[in-house]
Amino acid sequence: MNARSHLMQAGLAALLCLCAAAAGAKVDGIAGSGNGSAASPRTFNLVALDASIATGDGNTVYAWGYADAATGVMQYPGPTLIVNQGDTVVVNLSNGLPPANLPVSIVFPGQQGVVASCTSTGPGCRDGLMTKEVARGSSVSYRFVASQPGTYHYHSGSNPSLQVDMGLVGAIVVRPSGFDPNSATVRKAYTQPGTEYDREFLLLLTEMDAAMHDTVYAQVQAGQAPSVDTSGFYATLWFINGRNAPDTLLDAGVPWLPNQPYNAAPVMHPGEKILVREINAGRDLHPFHHHGAHMLPLARDGRVLESAEGIGPDLSSPDFTIRTIPGQTMDLVFEWTGKDLGWDIYGTSDGHKCVPVKDGFSADHEWCADHGKPFPVIQPNQQDVTYGEYYSGSPFLGQFGVLPQGHPGLNEDAGYFHIWHSHSEKEITTNNVFPGGMKTFLIIQAPKVPINE
Repeated sequence: MNARSHLMQAGLAALLCLCAAAAGAKVDGIAGSGNGSAASPRTFNLVALDASIATGDGNTVYAWGYADAATGVMQYPGPTLIVNQGDTVVVNLSNGLPPANLPVSIVFPGQQGVVASCTSTGPGCRDGLMTKEVARGSSVSYRFVASQPGTYHYHSGSNPSLQVDMGLVGAIVVRPSGFDPNSATVRKAYTQPGTEYDREFLLLLTEMDAAMHDTVYAQVQAGQAPSVDTSGFYATLWFINGRNAPDTLLDAGVPWLPNQPYNAAPVMHPGEKILVREINAGRDLHPFHHHGAHMLPLARDGRVLESAEGIGPDLSSPDFTIRTIPGQTMDLVFEWTGKDLGWDIYGTSDGHKCVPVKDGFSADHEWCADHGKPFPVIQPNQQDVTYGEYYSGSPFLGQFGVLPQGHPGLNEDAGYFHIWHSHSEKEITTNNVFPGGMKTFLIIQAPKVPINE
């Protein structure tokens, strides 16, 4: 592995506050070409490529991934495919991986009636164990109708115990019928009531065996087809959207992570509902823990958790840890309101008023029953405590206080940071370096702070 500069790592840490504050509020991805009709299917052109991806401990690891053929840049995870319910979808795959005799493919769990057909002549396209697969220089086409809305994933169907770990995996978002992408007030994950949300985020969870990747790299460099005993798999790297902490807090598309473009830090205002599309695309169970409030599951594997068709999610209850099993997708709603904290989250010194407008909350979503109540704890002297890097110097949302000399000041908008992470403790390390791994933060920003759409 090649080490990145420690100076660069320090520089990235200094930028975290800027990138986190600017994070987007909807799932990044590509919509393909065509309108989704049978005559003009929504078409995606992907190519399997290799590259080295950055890890949170300052190293790199050799990986494979799908790329949007329009950019030719390998991604980990692959491009998120965003389609509408009822769309006819075509995914064209070509193989650009170095080993000439290494077949790759794609399978689409949860999608029915997938038809695969070779789009190149010669022996490069053939029937595999799970679907048609292609060797280098050949291509295959997959076609299906996205009949059910929800969150799904796609991955290689050729030797998946190796190729999925190497990085050949991505997400699919199917919007429900009638979804209006330009609406800021009516967004639903499904057609059923109770699935409304204000902002959405994708959290795709994966892991890697770094030693296995080193072995594959050495074999590829020697011109050999990779041959690895995957029964000895032992994960040492854990990812959210292809990034380890602290890189999970960086904005989408930062230029120094060209192969890991997707943001992994949810951002919200108090009182908003955020839809979390959580995918376990790896081979281990990941108990993912959301601090700040419980999650309410809406759907599992693209199916609403309801007792009768069309009534909405009534078969779930809020939970603080979501135990996603390998291959499972979950759609979850998270809310943070500040209700009944027992103190005024906006402080008591600026003379603001609290006028209830809905359900006891003000227009800026203050719980008026707590208006004017002081912070219930006497804060210790500055020299008696250690300040976290994301503490603004004040316990009040949107306010700053005095910070000790040398504090990095990573919370530039005075938001609340709630850690979200795997509850399997080894998974919040990167190559045994803590903190790292499958860990990020939810950032709750004051209403006056803009959040990019």
